[in-house]
Amino acid sequence: MPPNHDPNPNNPSVDPNTGFCSNTMTFHTRRSPVPLPPESAPLSVTDYVFSLLNSSPPPPTASAFIDAGTRHRILYSDLILRTRNLVSSLRTKFGLCRGDSALIISPNSICTPILYFSLFSLGVAVSPANPASTILEIKHYVQLSKPVIAFATLDTAPKIPALRYGTVHVDSVEFELLMENGDGAKEAEGIQVSQSDVATILYSSGTTGRVKGVELTHRNWIAMAASTLALRPMRETPPIHLCTVPLFHVYGFAYCVRAVAMGETVVIAGGGRRFGLGTMCGTIEEFRVSHVAVAPPVIVAMVRESGVMDGYDLSSLEAIGSGGAPLRKGLIEKLGGRLPKVMFAQAYGLTETVGRVFSTMGGTECEVEGATGKLMPNWYIDDEEATMATLDSEGWLRTGDLCYIDKQGFLFFVDRIKELIKYKGYQVAPAELEHLLQSHPDVVEAVVVPFPDEESGQVPMAFVVKQSGSSIHESQIKDFVAKQVAPYKIIRRLMFLDSLPKNAAGKVLRKELIKMANAISKL
Repeated sequence: MPPNHDPNPNNPSVDPNTGFCSNTMTFHTRRSPVPLPPESAPLSVTDYVFSLLNSSPPPPTASAFIDAGTRHRILYSDLILRTRNLVSSLRTKFGLCRGDSALIISPNSICTPILYFSLFSLGVAVSPANPASTILEIKHYVQLSKPVIAFATLDTAPKIPALRYGTVHVDSVEFELLMENGDGAKEAEGIQVSQSDVATILYSSGTTGRVKGVELTHRNWIAMAASTLALRPMRETPPIHLCTVPLFHVYGFAYCVRAVAMGETVVIAGGGRRFGLGTMCGTIEEFRVSHVAVAPPVIVAMVRESGVMDGYDLSSLEAIGSGGAPLRKGLIEKLGGRLPKVMFAQAYGLTETVGRVFSTMGGTECEVEGATGKLMPNWYIDDEEATMATLDSEGWLRTGDLCYIDKQGFLFFVDRIKELIKYKGYQVAPAELEHLLQSHPDVVEAVVVPFPDEESGQVPMAFVVKQSGSSIHESQIKDFVAKQVAPYKIIRRLMFLDSLPKNAAGKVLRKELIKMANAISKL
């Protein structure tokens, strides 16, 4: 895609606040430009990240990763040594080389980033997927990414078909030895990775269709890390991050890459163990966590079960970041009342853009209600039809999202274009109704989908999760919305649910709710 930074900051055609260029009809970032390595220079993501660590080394006792469950730590010195050893072992034992791809089916682990960085060094495309995937889903992943080897746990390995180099169990003594016994001194001999080489093949969420494989290059990831480094605020002490999101998703993957690039510590949660709200609060208290990365369902739990947080020392917590789906104003307000000193940061991005494209940076930006931030600097595989549908003839990416940018350059998400409800020729945005529903004090979560109607075509139907103990009735919620919207937008169907169906990244599985609505319409 074309660069989003205007090389001429004094260009009179570019609005100084929004970055909108009236000549080209495009938006440019108003953040400072970020220098990148020469595009022709051979460089992997690992080369770039480790060069940053060499130029500004963390303290000898600094931990790169901490397992939230076992408390096991990997120091930065161990991270680099284990990565180099694993590179050597994978070359020697399996003959992995530039251009290969590797499938990874594993829950969160502090060894997962080591595996990612090792494969990057070899020029092997990293292709992680949800460990909860079925055999048929994994078969589809294999058809897309064509891996020569897989890395999985003892539990997930049986679901993987036979591959050229088989499957390595990452929770085995064998894998531990691969990280300990390689010849790290010779790990990079003869390897030259191009920045244009594919670094990752990530799988789209599949919430609106069949899962697609998304190719991202080493330069894509380098640009992401560089922009984060440039915007990092000055601090007296390094931040301690808690990553509760899956590392196979672009959100968790990028979170760890960014943290390592800056020499910061990440406490990794998950690993197949239950990580409830109480456990999360205990982890924040124990490790003095300053920043937490969560998916929207965690925010919902913090609002719905706020009493669980009582008794925990959360004074170290500075910011909560949420991604994967937009947070409604009502949720943020409710949680803000419970944690008044904590910033709530949102971002807008896609798998295709290495995560965030717009992001809130710092306290002032986080205070803008409903915004998902300002434009960041620097800004499909084996499926030509999907690629053509996503990119236009000039290389611009069609996100499928309906958004607007205000006069200060903040992005506001409205809705998915394909999810607009068509009522008697009128277009109704589900997100608008969801925002109103979630502003009601008795509503924790709500999703609005089209309900088939012979006379109108479609009518809005709401699936609502009530506050625990609430006795509110369907008619009361319908009336609450009706008083605030035009007649064609009113909620005409409503069903209460205990919880909404979601994927691992926290996105609501709308297609499941649409199926439910369609089934109800046929009764």
